[in-house]
Formats: sequence, C-alpha cells, structure tokens
Amino acid sequence: MTRLFGTDGVRGVANETLTPELAFKLGRAGAAVLTEGSSRPKVVIGRDPRISGQMLESALISGITSIGADVILLGVVTTPAVAYLTKYLKADAGVMISASHNPYYDNGIKFFSSSGFKLSDEVEDTIERLLDSQLLPRAKDDRIGRVYPYKEANSQYQDFLKSCIDFDLNGVHIAIDCANGSSSGVAIELLNSLGARVSVFNNNPNGLNINVKCGSTYPEAIQEYVQKVGADLGLTFDGDADRVLAVDEKGQLIDGDKILAICGLAMLREGTLKNKKIVATAYSNGGLIQVFKEHGGDVILAGAGDRYVLEAMQEHDLVLGGEQSGHIIFLEHSTTGDGLLTALMLLSVFKKSGKPLSELAEVMPEYPQILVNVRVSSKEGWEENPRIQQALGEAEKELGSQGRLFVRASGTEPLIRIMGEHPDKEVVEKVVDAVASVVRTEQGV
Repeated sequence: MTRLFGTDGVRGVANETLTPELAFKLGRAGAAVLTEGSSRPKVVIGRDPRISGQMLESALISGITSIGADVILLGVVTTPAVAYLTKYLKADAGVMISASHNPYYDNGIKFFSSSGFKLSDEVEDTIERLLDSQLLPRAKDDRIGRVYPYKEANSQYQDFLKSCIDFDLNGVHIAIDCANGSSSGVAIELLNSLGARVSVFNNNPNGLNINVKCGSTYPEAIQEYVQKVGADLGLTFDGDADRVLAVDEKGQLIDGDKILAICGLAMLREGTLKNKKIVATAYSNGGLIQVFKEHGGDVILAGAGDRYVLEAMQEHDLVLGGEQSGHIIFLEHSTTGDGLLTALMLLSVFKKSGKPLSELAEVMPEYPQILVNVRVSSKEGWEENPRIQQALGEAEKELGSQGRLFVRASGTEPLIRIMGEHPDKEVVEKVVDAVASVVRTEQGV
C-alpha cells in the first residue's frame, strides 16, 4: 500500500486526491497524536494563497476542534513562519497548507511538532494509521475547540528575521520574484525596512497564478528582470517561501549549492561553522564538495529532501545544510528551510564583503550536471524493472569513476528524477537522455 505522507507532508490534486474529507481526517488524527497529554491544546494553521487553501483550512479546523484543540489561524504566511510561530506561540503543533513549488491545482498539508520541526516518518505513520480510527476523542460541551485569528503573524515573523542579523541594506538594489505566493508583501516589507531599494514582480497572488512561469522553479524570469531594472542582485522564492535562489548582477543564476558555498565558507572563515562541515544531498554539485575540502572543511551527503538534510545535521551536530533547489537550513536560527532567512544570510556576506555577487559565486567550481524529470503513470516498480536496471548499469559504466548517476522517485510529484554529473557535458547529456528514454518507455504517461 502506498504511503500517504511523502517527503514533505501529504500532497495531491486539491479536491480530487487531497479532499476536504481527507483534510478533516488528517486534522483529527494529527491533532490527537501531536497534542496528546495537553490539557487545553492549541494548533497553529497557516496557508499559501492558492485557491484551495481556504477549503482545506476549513476542513482542518473542523477536524482539529472536534478533538478539543483550539486553532490559532495565521492566514497567508510562509511555511517557515508556521514553524517559527508554532514554537513562539507555545502551540502543541503547527500545520501548513501548501504544495510549495507545485502548480495551483495541487495542494498539501504538512505538520510541525511543538518545537517547530517537521515530523519523523514514525510519527507520520502513526497519524496515517489513525485516519479512520473510531477511537479518536470527540470533545463535548465546552471542550470543543475554538478558533482565534492571529493578525500579527507576518509582523512577528519579520521581527524574528531581523533579530537574526546585524546589518542594513542601505544602498543595495534588490530585485525579487515572489512567485505570486506566500512571500508576496512580506518580502518587500522586510527588505524595505532594512533600507534596501526593492524592485518586485510576481507579487499579486490571485489563487491561480502561484508558481506560473515565475519563482524559483522558473529562474529565467528573475534573471531577465535583474538586468532590466539594473539591480545589484535578485532573489526568487517558491510558492511557500521555504526556498530561494539568487541571481547576480549579470543575470547569472546562483543556486542552492552556490549559496551554501558562499555562506558556508564565510562561516568557516569566521569560525562559526560547527565541526567545519555542512550537509548537502546527492543532487548537489561535486564542485561544492571540492571547494569545502580545499578550504579545510567537508560535506556530508544526505538523502534528497530538506527533512533528511535536517536529520543529518542533527546526527552530526552541524548548523548549516541544504539542497541545490534552494532549501537551506540555518539551524542556529530556524528549524526548517527558510527562503527569507537564507536571503538575509546571503545578503550579509554580500554586504560585508563589498564584492559583487558574481565574484562571490566564483569560489565554487561547477561540474556539468543534467537533471531530467520523467512524468510517469506510476512511481512504483521502476527499481525492479529489468530494462530500467540494465540502462542504469550501462550509464554508470559509461560515466566511470569521474561521474555519478542518481535516480529516484519524487516524493511530491508523479516523476522519476534522473541526475547525472561528469566533467564532460556531452557525455553526461548522452547518458541521462538514454536513461530517461528507457524510463519514459517503460513507465511514462
């Protein structure tokens, strides 16, 4: 049986696979598990601006209040704001309604513990087992939960972000793409309050335009915009602003690996990079590993997904980790990937160095890397498919010791992701295309 929870909560097509009925059950079971033992529990709920958010929010509220927990309603906020405010407001749990970088017709539900961390697989499995349980409590009389709006959510979150830094942005021109998502409004307010000159676009969400040819999954938009407005750099967020990518003054993309290199090496120089190591994933470019070793540091590789990056950080007692996609965790400040916090940390290095972002990014060599996403009818069975396994074996042989190949099923979409890396771009393109062709033939839509 397919597990309901993926690498980042429960996702699906809104009102088709992720229905209000399922959201109600998740609210009941999730609240029952996460608030157990609390005399008057409370749960924080936030959402991104996609059209199905309020529908799922209402269903979650019904489920959560039915077991006797109060709901603190944040409205439209970023995912990391939910993580922070869950802990700040001393709630028993937090819930974010978002499908992150997915299109508007998808949505998702992800839970946070009272400490602001995403849940372990074991806790998620417990929630999943209880979805249809008849033994969950039903509050009666005055024990039924109530709903309390928290209008200060975004201002409180901004105050937290500003408490993490010690610089201003006077004289810096920043272009931002808000992906018509959760960062709309809050990003420009934050950067303006720090003295930056801000040029912003894709910051008018209407429920349908989130992530549509904009944001971190479509960096071409911010690359063009930076040069159009003559900004010193650009920032592009995804729909729920838990990730960010940057663009230098020349319009060149600065992905999560380069952000890790810029920020991590600065911390290494300052002596604040605990144990002189960071965590990245198998998708990360080999140049990231090379540059850290050259400077006396190291990189530990974790499984794809920011929750697995976090687990590795905790296991090895580290403070910085992230993904090429722009999910970066600064564990001394935040419990999850945070696009706005990452932007501030990058801006700190930029401002204090006095160097253009293009020069800062040159510190990391970049190996040719190809990623192909194959849309499939089913994510199951590819690992046992003999034709796919034969293609993988041939690919790894051709890449040899200089290259690497990484294939996995997406945890959030019906995709098989195929990533290859090799010093020779033509070799890696040929190999990845060959594997993708077989996967497409065997399991493609």
